Amino acid sequence: MATEKQFNKGGRPPKTDPCRHRYSIKLNDTDNVRFLAMFDETGWNDKAKFIKACLFKKEIKYVKSDMAAMDYYMRLTTFHSQFRAIGVNYNQIVKHLKATFTEKMALAMLYKLEKATIELVSINQQIVELTREFEGKYLLKQ
Repeated sequence: MATEKQFNKGGRPPKTDPCRHRYSIKLNDTDNVRFLAMFDETGWNDKAKFIKACLFKKEIKYVKSDMAAMDYYMRLTTFHSQFRAIGVNYNQIVKHLKATFTEKMALAMLYKLEKATIELVSINQQIVELTREFEGKYLLKQ
């Protein structure tokens, strides 16, 4: 009978080292709040794995992401690409003015363009100041 073929009865294959030992603890309200706060910081889904990591002093790694900071940087990146596009358009306008208009008309248009450029530079300086202020308040210091 040892040589007979064993039939698969279905289901999940058995684990090589199953967890058979179970322990139970009870926490008071304050300890439970502390435990849940620590667990929530990790962002893990499995409390058992978290407890094992704490018991055996394994390194607990978690990533804490600030959605406001991510949103700010995404908007800043979008704005930077628009700012670069304005620079490209600026160069094209100057070339077009030089090629198609008389010198007097081109100077008048360039004067208007210069005013708009000064306003754009002041807005850019405000953005840089806001970014430095944001980094000082919200980003971790290394």
